[in-house]
Amino acid sequence: MIKKQDFERLLQQGSMPRAVMLFGESEFMIDFYAQKLCDTWAAEDDVFSLYHQDYNFNDARAHLSQGSLFGGNNVLLIKNEKKVPAKELDELIAYVAKSPSNYLIYCYYGSDFKTSSKPFSPKLGAESIRFFHPYFSEAKSILRQASQKLHLQITEDAITHLLLSQNSNLSLACNELEKLSVLQKPIHAQEIDELVFPLAEVKLDQLIMALLEKNDFRSNLERLLETGENEVQIITAISNFITQLFLFHTYIKVNGTIDSAAVLGYKLPAFVEKERAALCIRFKLRTYERLLDHLLQTELLLKSGGHKDNSALLLSSLLKLQTLL
Repeated sequence: MIKKQDFERLLQQGSMPRAVMLFGESEFMIDFYAQKLCDTWAAEDDVFSLYHQDYNFNDARAHLSQGSLFGGNNVLLIKNEKKVPAKELDELIAYVAKSPSNYLIYCYYGSDFKTSSKPFSPKLGAESIRFFHPYFSEAKSILRQASQKLHLQITEDAITHLLLSQNSNLSLACNELEKLSVLQKPIHAQEIDELVFPLAEVKLDQLIMALLEKNDFRSNLERLLETGENEVQIITAISNFITQLFLFHTYIKVNGTIDSAAVLGYKLPAFVEKERAALCIRFKLRTYERLLDHLLQTELLLKSGGHKDNSALLLSSLLKLQTLL
């Protein structure tokens, strides 16, 4: 298994092994780099795709055992959330080794990938790579590349704003870029506000901030419930947010500074990091303990199913939470 930076280098140098397995936590990154490999290795007509239940070993083997109908490279693209048997992968990789015009891209979306990449050994001219969820800066870079491909002029602030509005969901953000490209005009943050519908998670952030500022949050809560969020999801999201604040608070106490990458594993935008740092130090450790204990008790009550009106229970719990601040 190779690291992503080595994968990028091999791809740029044109020396990537011709049999590759892509897997990991980020489905978007798997699909993004599968498309990059397809674009690098072959014309669209030379790619034979087998997705999920359409996968059939006999069809896959038949494709690699015959040359391209158009005289180019012969690319087999398999996308599956179920494991392709190791014996079948061994045989497909062997077919790739037999012909310099054969290529195999295996996208595996299952979570048990640690035991699934063994057939893709460098000794056999194959390789595998694991994709994690991208850092915010990397996600912005991907959106920048996508906008250039669409010939869309968009400012850096607008890219940041778009990504945040879609809760860092790259797939949704790229879809919004395609819609914005129809306008055929430069895109700024103002256009994002006017034309892009934010996800419920953004409204959830607004609810949380209203809670912590001891403002009226009931209209935000009503809108969230109307858009399909359930009470357990909302209380869990609030618990996660406050837990993050507690981690920031502890890190600042120990180190005297804030580093979201060290706390969360990914780097927040500078202005968000600054806001979280200012917010987290407003509460004492004892307050965090009371808040998290109260949220945990509420989550248990919601999951127990003993209450007929979970919305009323949630509202009551959040009102009490504000008294603990």
